[in-house]
Amino acid sequence: MNLTVIGTGYVGLVSGTCFAEMGNNVTCVDIDKIKIENLKKGIIPIYEPGLQAMVERNINNKTLFFTSKLNEALQECDIAFIAVGTPMGEDGSADLQYVLQVARTIGGYMDHPIIVVNKSTVPVGTADKVRAVINEELSKRDLDIEFHVVSNPEFLKEGDAINDFLKPDRVIVGSDDPDTTDKMRSLYNPFFRSSMDRMITMDVRSAEMTKYVANAMLATKISFMNEVANICELVGADVNKVRIGIGSDHRIGYSFIYPGAGYGGSCFPKDVKALHRTAAEHGYQAKLINAVEEVNDSQKLVIANKVINRFGEDLSGKTFAVWGLSFKPQTDDMREAPSIYIIKALAERGAKIKAYDPKAMDEARHFYLKDVPGISYCNSKYETLPDSDAMLLLTEWKEFRAPDFEELKTQLKEPVIFDGRNQYEDEKLLQLGFEYYQIGKRGMHKLNPAH
Repeated sequence: MNLTVIGTGYVGLVSGTCFAEMGNNVTCVDIDKIKIENLKKGIIPIYEPGLQAMVERNINNKTLFFTSKLNEALQECDIAFIAVGTPMGEDGSADLQYVLQVARTIGGYMDHPIIVVNKSTVPVGTADKVRAVINEELSKRDLDIEFHVVSNPEFLKEGDAINDFLKPDRVIVGSDDPDTTDKMRSLYNPFFRSSMDRMITMDVRSAEMTKYVANAMLATKISFMNEVANICELVGADVNKVRIGIGSDHRIGYSFIYPGAGYGGSCFPKDVKALHRTAAEHGYQAKLINAVEEVNDSQKLVIANKVINRFGEDLSGKTFAVWGLSFKPQTDDMREAPSIYIIKALAERGAKIKAYDPKAMDEARHFYLKDVPGISYCNSKYETLPDSDAMLLLTEWKEFRAPDFEELKTQLKEPVIFDGRNQYEDEKLLQLGFEYYQIGKRGMHKLNPAH
């Protein structure tokens, strides 16, 4: 098929490249001409494992093209995917200006039947708005062209997006037209060689709702476990053992019940707020969803509070080594990352920060932490240690899993670790003489005599 993907951000670029990988002719469109010229050369604007090589391969195979001219991309297009951003508005709702702007442009150029697909995460009812805008533009040109608007939300995990797209556990297609549904099924058929049951069809509004509910459910599991962790710490329980105890119940499972410093990224924070806002617009107070957000906001400062409790409110003269800046491993994405809130809280109290992340330091330096005083960036995790009073682990990158603890103990001023991901074995660290602080467990300074 001839596909047009509008927007070359995370969702658009991954989607377009994976569709091209299956033999479709894909043209990716973006108004950023510099980005388009870089993409034509195989230079991609994000870090996602495997994506760079796949983009280059499909450019060479002439199945993947890039342009800033939407009118040209629509000329022989069968399906056009809208994959532009839906940033959070001041009131928490999703800002649809870019989606509707694209719809208006499609309506201005469309000259044959096209399936228009909302790939962006959008509130319930957005397909109706897109349809109305396109019809409005067609009417200005005295054209009556049949087209259909489909909801096909993405479910991509940053850091594993290629695998998620090529081997999806489900594809949601919301369509009110049987022929359009069949065409979407044909498009996704190559991704379902073993079972077509993983394509789930429904009405458009249910598909739009499914995306928000999926992210809200996962966010709820995270916030619930973090709340449990805070209670465990107060009563002297170990949340790590509690997690194993409840996760063994197949009705609960182990996914998304790891306590930590809170969720971040481009999806969970924005989508939870948007779902809460949607409920409010219809006169319903979504108390549980609101609580999920409140718990997460508080959780992002738990590690900072542990540091303050240990070293005092005035952190002048203190330096902290920070391992990890991105909101999760295998990505350079720092949107709503806990590291931002933790580092700012410490810097506001006079602390200096020596930070290292395998991929996200440019994002931190140029955008998210550019105005934070007293922060420096190091070339390795060990380079952050000299003259630091403690190490803070904030992102669970693989290279942080098994460090040389003797090196840490030698280089740090004091052998103190604050683990925002509960990654290390507490007894091992205590035997080595560390002070070790986790989420959901009281800080330990020495081994219990019973050990």
